[in-house]
Amino acid sequence: MQTIFREYDIRGIFEKELNEQSVKLIGYFLGLKVKNIGKYVAIGYDARTHSPQLFDWLTSGFNKAGVKVLGMGLVATPINYFSNYHEFDGITPSASVMITGSHNPPEYNGFKITVDHAPFFGNDIYALGDEIMENINLKIENDTTSTFIDAKDRYIDYMANEFSHLKGLDKKIILDCGNGVAGIAILDIFDKLELDYESMYSQPDGTFPNHHPDPSEEKNLVDIKEKLKTNFDLGFAYDGDADRIAVLTKKHNIKGDELALLFSKTMENPTIIGEVKCSQVMYDEINKIGTAIMYKTGHSNLKVKIRETDADLAAEVSGHIFFNDRYYGFDDALYTTLRVLELIHNGMDLDLEIEALPKTYSTDELKVETTEQEKFPLIDKVKEMLKNPPKDFPEIKDIIDVDGVRVVFNDGWGLVRASNTTPIIVTRFESTNKNNAKIYEEKINTLIGEAKKRI
Repeated sequence: MQTIFREYDIRGIFEKELNEQSVKLIGYFLGLKVKNIGKYVAIGYDARTHSPQLFDWLTSGFNKAGVKVLGMGLVATPINYFSNYHEFDGITPSASVMITGSHNPPEYNGFKITVDHAPFFGNDIYALGDEIMENINLKIENDTTSTFIDAKDRYIDYMANEFSHLKGLDKKIILDCGNGVAGIAILDIFDKLELDYESMYSQPDGTFPNHHPDPSEEKNLVDIKEKLKTNFDLGFAYDGDADRIAVLTKKHNIKGDELALLFSKTMENPTIIGEVKCSQVMYDEINKIGTAIMYKTGHSNLKVKIRETDADLAAEVSGHIFFNDRYYGFDDALYTTLRVLELIHNGMDLDLEIEALPKTYSTDELKVETTEQEKFPLIDKVKEMLKNPPKDFPEIKDIIDVDGVRVVFNDGWGLVRASNTTPIIVTRFESTNKNNAKIYEEKINTLIGEAKKRI
C-alpha cells in the first residue's frame, strides 16, 4: 500500500490499495494537518464509478478529524482548484481534495490535494503515508455529513464573464471530452459565449467506452482528427479530469511547449517555466523576448515554481498549462481552451506561427518498462555511466539533472527520467538533424540497457 503515496498525489487501485480503511485514514490524518490552518475542506470527484464511494470514506475521515467537508459533487479538477480562491456562503476552503484517477485506467483512482493554496506533495505526502502505515488498524466510524457548494456554476459564470469578448467567434470548433468531466463545464461555457461547436463523448462515463482519456497519446485523437477533416476549424481534446489539453488544427497537433511559446508572444517580458521534456526551441525563442526557466516535470512541482518565481505561465509537453497571468497559477485545460480562442480572436494564425518556428525532429515520450523499485536507481546508474560514456557516444556539451538527466549534444538533446506515477522510464529526443535525433535515441537506449544490467 505504501506505493500509493506518490510524488504529486495519492493514486492506486480501488478496493485494493484504496479501500475503506486506507481512505478513511487518509481523510483523518490529512484532516489533522488541515485543521492547523482552518476547518473547511472542499472535495470534488471525477466520473469514475467508484469516486462517490471514495468521497464518503474520505468525508468520514475528515469529520473524525474535526474538519467540515464542502462537497461539490462531480466536477473537473480545475473547478476543485478554483474553489480554493472563492467564498461560498461566507466560507473559503482552507484546503481541497480532488478525487480522480486522471488519465489512468478505470480501476485506478486517487487524490490531488491542495492546502492553503499550495499543492500538498512530495515529502508531505510521503510523511502522510508513513503516519497512516503506523496507524493502519485505527478504526473510523462512518460519518458522511457534508455541505454542498455549487463550485461548478460559479466557475462557469466566471469563465463566461472573463471571456465575454469571445462571444460569437467565427470559428467552428470540435470538442472531444473523452467521457471525462470536461463536458460538464465546457459545454455550458461555450453556450454562454454563443460559440459554434459540436462535442464528442461529452457524457461522463468512468468506464471510458470510446477511447482512453489521455490526449497526449496520438491513438486517442483518431476520432477528433477525422472530424477536423470536415468543416471544423479547430479541435480541443481533454483528459479524464480536464487539467490536460490537446489543441488541434487541420494541420497540427500543438503540444504544450508550443502553446507556451504562442502565449508568451502576447505577454510583455514574459517569464515562462517549462519542464525537462520541453523543446529547446521553446527555451531559445522565449529567451529572445523574456525569460525561460527549465524545471521538473509534474503539476505540483510547476505550481510551486510559479509561486516561487511569480512566472506568467508554466507548461508541460503533455498539455498541462498553468496560467499565472490573469489567473491563479494552476493547470486548467478549460481555461486554456479559452485563452487559445482569445489568441485567434486577437488575430493570431496558429498554423502560421507553428510553421515559422525553427525546424526540429523530435520523438514523442518513449516509455521503457521497469519496476517501482528499480526506476530511480536506474536513472542514477545512467548518470554515473554518462561521466565516462562509450567511445562511440555522441559528444556531450552539457548534462542537466534538474529532473532525471537531459543530455545536451551539439545539435539536440536526449532525456532519461523516471516517471513519478508509473513504473516506467520516460525518454525523449530532439535534434535539428533527423539522422542525429535517431542516433541520440539509439545510443541512449543502449546506455539504458547497459545500466539495467548493472543495477
